[in-house]
Amino acid sequence: MIRARVSGRLWSSRRLNTLPAGALLEVETETGAKLIAFDPLGCADGESVLVTQGSVAAGWFTERSAPIDALIIGSIDEQDTKRK
Repeated sequence: MIRARVSGRLWSSRRLNTLPAGALLEVETETGAKLIAFDPLGCADGESVLVTQGSVAAGWFTERSAPIDALIIGSIDEQDTKRK
């Protein structure tokens, strides 16, 4: 999994029919890399998210073959940084 923050939205008036309902979001990883990730959750700008890539992302869609390479799979509510 990759930790990232939503940095923008993309709109596409023409899409493949196999692309499910959801948004295309630009996310920035902790290393500064930017990705376009499919968002089925409805995440907001600035939100911290967890992203998966590759066959794991595409495999989430069991009812159809979706051309997805990066998928937002969770929203980070909080982080505990204390170490014991």
